[in-house]
Amino acid sequence: MKRLVFIALILVIAIPIAYFMVNQANTPNLPFINPTDVQSEMVDSSVQHIGRNHKIGAFNLLDEQSKVITDNVIEGKVCVAEYFFTTCGSICPIMNKQMQRVQAAFKGNSTFEILSFTVDPENDGPEQMLVYAKGHGYQPGQWHFITGDKKDLYSLARTSFFVLKPAEAENLGDAGSDFIHTNNFVLIDQDRHIRGYYDGTNAAEVDQLILDIEKLLEPK
Repeated sequence: MKRLVFIALILVIAIPIAYFMVNQANTPNLPFINPTDVQSEMVDSSVQHIGRNHKIGAFNLLDEQSKVITDNVIEGKVCVAEYFFTTCGSICPIMNKQMQRVQAAFKGNSTFEILSFTVDPENDGPEQMLVYAKGHGYQPGQWHFITGDKKDLYSLARTSFFVLKPAEAENLGDAGSDFIHTNNFVLIDQDRHIRGYYDGTNAAEVDQLILDIEKLLEPK
């Protein structure tokens, strides 16, 4: 009888431990990035105090098809976001060549999305974005080229993705100034948490991004 009680006790202890270990093995070893983890100059003052459970906020903009696109497009999905502009001749062509690799790795996967926001909405209207998208072999419905009101685009960059400094936001689009923007790709999980930043001009970092997307897409 004592032996049976002892075995039962071991099982009571062992089963939860085994369950925990299995779930840990299925949980991607990726950080959760919050406003307090990012350089304060990249973060709008309204969210600088948030140290946990930061999520990508709501947006209501336009895509390359002149259709309204909202944050519902990423609900329950893994996504990668970037900020760029179509007439950029420096880092953007490199970034979007790399983004083509990301798209190719997950093309047709209904649980993965790419969001490419312009920093130059005055020139990057839907028609211009569509021409650019087609030139990069985009998959409609999976890779979204997004424009809209400049204030909304920049606010989203500073309250959700943390990819734009205040001075850069002020200078972008000013007559005679250069366009300054980030080379970062931002990885977002199914619950809208930021899980990583990757240099979109660096093939090795994009390789890692693809691996990390695969981790997030693994069945739990």
